[in-house]
Amino acid sequence: MASKGASAMGEFIRRQRELSEVSMRQFAQLVGISNPYLSQIERGLRAPSEHVLQAIADALQMSADTLYEEAGVPRGEQELPHVVEAIRADSRLTGRQRQALIETYEAFVGIGPRPRRS
Repeated sequence: MASKGASAMGEFIRRQRELSEVSMRQFAQLVGISNPYLSQIERGLRAPSEHVLQAIADALQMSADTLYEEAGVPRGEQELPHVVEAIRADSRLTGRQRQALIETYEAFVGIGPRPRRS
């Protein structure tokens, strides 16, 4: 059974993809996920990970926060560091570049999971 948040998010993503006149197959390739996985997200059967959600937001040319807001899905009240906000707002970066910079920043300041040591 799908959660209300996953259903709302999936429906919003599907509507935005259709408004952009992009096929499901093309959009999945653009985001870097499989066509069946995108279908499950759009039908509300699966909630995308933060990484996938960011890639979807980038493909739709909006921030992940805007994606949550427009889909009507409440997010936690955690405030993002200004550095992360600046990285996400920089339109000169690709989605993968943004993600890499955010992960690097979080690793340096100890916010996210710590990298494994060999």
